[in-house]
Amino acid sequence: MATPSVAANAYASLSKIMDSAGGAAGSLGKTGDSNGPSFSAVLKDTLGSVMEAGRKSDAQTVAAASGKANVMDVVTAVAETDVAVSTLVSVRDKVIQAYEDIMRMPI
Repeated sequence: MATPSVAANAYASLSKIMDSAGGAAGSLGKTGDSNGPSFSAVLKDTLGSVMEAGRKSDAQTVAAASGKANVMDVVTAVAETDVAVSTLVSVRDKVIQAYEDIMRMPI
């Protein structure tokens, strides 16, 4: 159950990751005349972002269990993690589908 504000926050986070990956990728991950970061750098940053969202959600849940956090903050953190994981799973599914389409192409 993703609300528009949670989706907008997830998009902003992804945009921030993409911007920071562009400056931090360096010349190691680049090939040819490509101006953007390498796929592996973007994937690594995105996975790190999803992991960080999960850690934030866990920390909010523990804080709520000990009575130190607001329930609304916990629900927001869990929803953001849900959106991040759902996005990651849908990208994974598209990559697998593209791979399968390529494997079915005649040579």
